[in-house]
Amino acid sequence: MSFKETFIVNGENLLKKIKEIIAEGNVTKISISDKSGKEIMSFPVTIGVVGVVFAPIFAAVGALAALLTECKITVEKRKDEVVPPSDEQQTEEPSPGDGSDIEVK
Repeated sequence: MSFKETFIVNGENLLKKIKEIIAEGNVTKISISDKSGKEIMSFPVTIGVVGVVFAPIFAAVGALAALLTECKITVEKRKDEVVPPSDEQQTEEPSPGDGSDIEVK
């Protein structure tokens, strides 16, 4: 399951914010749109990817920041599913051979 978060930043803070988002982890995809909502750039973020792989992306984001005055970053994050504890009492079933099994033939 995933959810989306949106940030509005000015061009000079774009690269800094992208790096912060990636450092947070738990991110699967980042999209950058202009202030009118038109998507300009979108890239997946994979767990365990070395920073060298992100260098070309950071260069592209830096060039984009020079052109944009204001932009919108949409971040898709994974939401870890946590199973809530149930209110029901768990009953332990007796294991075979503990004397509580009765077999009728």
